[in-house]
Amino acid sequence: MSLPPISRYPIPKLEDMPEDIRARILEVQEKSGFIPNVFLALAHRPAEWRAFFAFHDALMEKESGLSKAEREMIVVATSNANGCQYCVVAHGAILRIRAKNPLVADQVAVNYGKADITPRQKAMLDFAMKVALDSGAINDADFATLHEQGFNDEDIWDIGGVAAFFGLSNRMANMTAMRPNDEFYLMGRVPKQK
Repeated sequence: MSLPPISRYPIPKLEDMPEDIRARILEVQEKSGFIPNVFLALAHRPAEWRAFFAFHDALMEKESGLSKAEREMIVVATSNANGCQYCVVAHGAILRIRAKNPLVADQVAVNYGKADITPRQKAMLDFAMKVALDSGAINDADFATLHEQGFNDEDIWDIGGVAAFFGLSNRMANMTAMRPNDEFYLMGRVPKQK
């Protein structure tokens, strides 16, 4: 059985990609042992690839009042609500690794309200879901709830920014029929082989 394509759009060959994009992809491959399909699928449009990953890195890699695992929780919960298989699978793997918890990604994806996470994280995800699904209804009471959980206004911006950015990512992944890499499914579930 042959695997379906990773995107309904053409994937440029690595050697035909602009040097900066090829270098970043090879760096990711060196670090993770494979090339996540999102890097290849979005390379169909190099200028948009650069903008996408610059915004991704600005949100997901910076110092923040949110841990990297909490940012991944936002991605997993909102991506599930948006029906994005690629992002739930890929970021679920990253969440398991960053949280050092093989159960949390599945729990957050299916029903974060019943997940083994803190009340603070549940409030964070409630707000992220509102940003993802009903942003017109956001009001001062939402901010007050988050302030009571110890989030400051910059943290709230980060929650909203991650949820909003991955709304774009979810829609692009769904539109392009982006397929998750097989490698993601086992990551963070079992100890690495030594």
